[in-house]
Amino acid sequence: MLYLCSSIFTMAKKVIPYKDSDLDKKAQVTKMFDAISRNYDGLNRVISLGIDTKWRKRVVRLVGNAKPKTILDIATGTGDLAIAMVKTGASRIVGLDISKGMLEVGIEKINDKKLSTTIEMVVGDSENLNFEDNSFEAITVAFGVRNFENLEKGLREIYRVLAPKGTLAILETSVPTKTPFKHGYTIYAKYILPAIGKLFSKDKVAYNYLSESAAIFPHGEAFNNILAKIGFIAIENKPQTFGVATIYVASK
Repeated sequence: MLYLCSSIFTMAKKVIPYKDSDLDKKAQVTKMFDAISRNYDGLNRVISLGIDTKWRKRVVRLVGNAKPKTILDIATGTGDLAIAMVKTGASRIVGLDISKGMLEVGIEKINDKKLSTTIEMVVGDSENLNFEDNSFEAITVAFGVRNFENLEKGLREIYRVLAPKGTLAILETSVPTKTPFKHGYTIYAKYILPAIGKLFSKDKVAYNYLSESAAIFPHGEAFNNILAKIGFIAIENKPQTFGVATIYVASK
C-alpha cells in the first residue's frame, strides 16, 4: 500500500529514494513528495482499496476520546488526517509537512471544505519543530515516522511539544508476522506496489522506496520500546488488517 508521508528517518539500513543523487536524504524525500503530490491521493485509494481511510477513522476515534482542543498532525501530506481530526471537536489543528507540493494540495482540500479557520497548514521539519514546549494536547502522525532521518530525534521533538497527559497516535506500516499474510505482503510490497507506482506515477522510484523503507522499520514491540526510551507512557500497539499497519497510542 502507498502510505508515503514526507518526513525522514534513518534505520539500520539507510534507504534513500534516489540512489544516484548527491542530495542528502531529507532533500531527496522532499523532492520525491513534491513530484508525486498531484496524484498522491488517487493512487493511495487505488493501491489500498480504501482501507487506509478506515485506519485513519480509528485514529480519529482514539484521539477524540481524549477531547483535545489543540492537535498537531506531523507529516500531514495532503491533509487527510488533519481534515478528519475536525470530528474530534478540536479548535486548532495544525498540519505540518516538509513538502510544499503536498501542502498545496492539502490547502486546496481544506479551502474546498471551508475549514481554513480550524486547520492551518505549515511547512516544517518534524525533527526541528518550531513550537513551544507542551503546545499541543494531541499529536498524530500517519505513515510518516519511518521517514524521519533520525527517528529518536523526531520522537523527542514530539515529546517536547506534547502537553503533559497529552495523546500521541501514530499510524504506520508494519509487516505481518503470521502466514499466509506475511508471504502475501512480501509479494505485494516487492513486486505489485512498485509496478503500480511505475505505471501511474511520473516518479519511478517512490514506490520502490516505500517497500524498502517499510520492510526495515521497527514495528510492534520494537517500536514500543523506542517510544518508552524517549519517555512516553501508557504505550499500546494495535495491529490493523492482519498486521499490514499498526496504530500506536501513547501519552506523556
